[in-house]
This record gives sequence, C-alpha cells and structure tokens, in this order.
Amino acid sequence: MDQLVTFAAMAEIFGALAILAGGLFAIVQFSEFRKRRRYQVAAELCRQFADPDFARAIVLIRQLPDGISLEALKDLDSEYEQSAQVLAMTFETMGLLVYENLASFRIIQQLTGGLLLDVWRKLSVWVATVRIESGNPRFAEWVQWLAERLAEEEEEMVPAYQAFADWGRR
Repeated sequence: MDQLVTFAAMAEIFGALAILAGGLFAIVQFSEFRKRRRYQVAAELCRQFADPDFARAIVLIRQLPDGISLEALKDLDSEYEQSAQVLAMTFETMGLLVYENLASFRIIQQLTGGLLLDVWRKLSVWVATVRIESGNPRFAEWVQWLAERLAEEEEEMVPAYQAFADWGRR
C-alpha cells in the first residue's frame, strides 16, 4: 500500500510538471507567434512603399506647399486630392497598427524616415477642413496621432547613413 501511495504522489508530481511544461511551451509559442506576426506586418508595410499608387501620391503631395487648404487642393488636378486620400489611408493604417502594438513604432519611425512628417506638414490644414466639412472629427485621426508621436521623437533622430555608418565594419 505504501508503494501505491508513493506512485500516486509521483504521478501527481509528474502531472504537475507536465502541466507546467505545457504552460511554458504555450507562452514561448505565443511569444514567437507575436514576433512572427510583427515581422509580417513590417514586411507588408514595406510593400506599401513599393506600391506605384503610393509612390505617385508621394511625388505629387511633396510638390505642394505646406498647409495647403482644401480649396487650393481642389483647384488642382483631381489626382492631387486622390493622392492625399491614398496617403491618408496608408498612414492611417500605420498609426492604428502602431497604437494596437501590431507594428513597432521604431520600425515605422525608421521606415517613414520623416516622410510622414513632410506629408503631415503639407496636408494638416486639408485634414482639418475635411473634418469640419464632413462633420467627421475622426477623419485621418491616426495619421495625426502618428505624426505627433513621430514629431516628439524627431529631434532625437539621426539619419541612418550617419547613425549606422560603421555597421559593416564591426
């Protein structure tokens, strides 16, 4: 009978260890899943920059003066307003992904390389006017949020060609 009690106690210990090991395995797997998902999101965001519509939108919007109004944008070819919409939707997605911690702020910061700040400088008045005229204060909300977060960090940023100049020589 003593042996049976000993075996039962050992079985309980092994069972508890198995549950603990399973829990640890699940935690590691979940962590790996989250890491893999963040890499996939980063790769998808990189593909956005290779999209011809996005590239064309950047070229057009960067030609505009800072703080262009809705009226002035509408006076131009319709392609300019379409480009503003393309950029707003793209950066809106990026902002939300950063906020929800699905994309790394650091990756977005380095990926946009100040580009979003340029775009926001050009389109912030347009966004504010669209919000008023449409009665939708949430229009491009994540674009503004992300631009403001990037602006807070911008003074600390050093261009990659300077910050990592010795990268291949280590």
